Amino acid sequence: MLWLYLRLLRERLAKVRLCLKHRVFLSRVTLSLLLLATVLPIGIYRGFSLEQSPTIPVLGLPFRQDFPESQRRFAKGRIGPAPRYPGIITHVQVLDFNRDGRSDVIVCDAQRGRVLWYSQSEQDQWEEVVLNRDRLLAAPARATIVDLDGDGDRDVLVAVLGSYMPSDEHVGKAVWLENNGENVFTTRVLLEDVGRVTDVETGDFDADGDLDLVVAVFGHYRGKVVWLENDGHQRYQEHELLALAGAIHVPTGDYDGDGDVDIAALFSQDEESVIAFENTGTAEFAPRRRKLFQSSNFDLGTAGLIPCDLDANGKTDFLLVAGDNLDLHVNHPQPWHGCIWLENLGEWNFEPRRLASFGGSYSAAVGDIDADGDLDVALVSMFNKWDRGDAVSIVWLENNGLQEFKTWRIDSSPIELATVACGDLNGDGCADIVAGSFHVVLPFDHIGRITTWTPELPP
Repeated sequence: MLWLYLRLLRERLAKVRLCLKHRVFLSRVTLSLLLLATVLPIGIYRGFSLEQSPTIPVLGLPFRQDFPESQRRFAKGRIGPAPRYPGIITHVQVLDFNRDGRSDVIVCDAQRGRVLWYSQSEQDQWEEVVLNRDRLLAAPARATIVDLDGDGDRDVLVAVLGSYMPSDEHVGKAVWLENNGENVFTTRVLLEDVGRVTDVETGDFDADGDLDLVVAVFGHYRGKVVWLENDGHQRYQEHELLALAGAIHVPTGDYDGDGDVDIAALFSQDEESVIAFENTGTAEFAPRRRKLFQSSNFDLGTAGLIPCDLDANGKTDFLLVAGDNLDLHVNHPQPWHGCIWLENLGEWNFEPRRLASFGGSYSAAVGDIDADGDLDVALVSMFNKWDRGDAVSIVWLENNGLQEFKTWRIDSSPIELATVACGDLNGDGCADIVAGSFHVVLPFDHIGRITTWTPELPP
């Protein structure tokens, strides 16, 4: 293990040098804590005591980028206007938003400060509707569709970064776009004066009959996860679950099968871990913390946590995406980048298994892409060797039905894809792929905005 400690120490010192280079000065105490945390045993989780969690090796699968061309052909398209400038799309999702039987696409556009609804009037005919017409939102990061006030229509919860570049300023917000029943929305701020917010999800955590919220405050060096207790009239009281920087996603669900709503949280920065807040069934919601995953690699670069039932056994698993290189001086693909399946074995045991090695992986989506009855995975790359011209930006992982996956190349353009979703756009029974481009680092070529790939049915 000595070689690993020395390697991590070297990486940590490199980060400190990078901080000094960019004039991000660290206090002497902070620097000491950083170095101390590096040489402590890897199995110790700093901050509070938890049960031992599984770790995953730095190298899982052979590192490769020359994936074979997909045998299933994909028709490429786009939603919305052609990009006239590099897009900054932070989130896409596919659902029938207005319940008319056709799939729509909801988009967070950080460049325009808008949450957009692309309504499909006819097959592949899209109308853009701005949901937050009454107020611009500074870098909306993620949208959650839910009937928050229980009036029968669909509202939108928006996680507002405030700044898509690193910052500890209190610029984040949790926002509710309230639907008046006719798809006209009023912007209401539920939480503000906090660090950058990356996710807002819902659940009746205290079992009182209304929907509470959980908010991921990523921040930069300071962050937290909080839950907002609903008084029944969409007024909220804040309760802190954990003060820790780097919270990205906070998906909710019944992860232990006991009938109540739990919370999972993905933390990046220096922790690179997945923490669960188990609902113990108390009216005050005093959850039990459980560590589901932690990597010994401080530069793993986790970027997404997607709940799914990949093996269709009734238990909720997670897909963990790793490939965020934005904090490194050189944004090249790394051997540990890719997609990890956290298989739910029950009793809060999640076994990590690497499904794909893919440089710069930033987002994943699950769907039956080949219509064979099992779940496949779409995976996109944000950071790669884009100067080569043939670097892969999107792949799909074909499931053989036994959760054994083969990685197929789909496309190399547009580049810098940060978000992806699967859904049946054309009603043919295959999951189509929608991805959004996030162009904030060079090169600014092969630009995109919202791109679709539709798998062609076999003859």
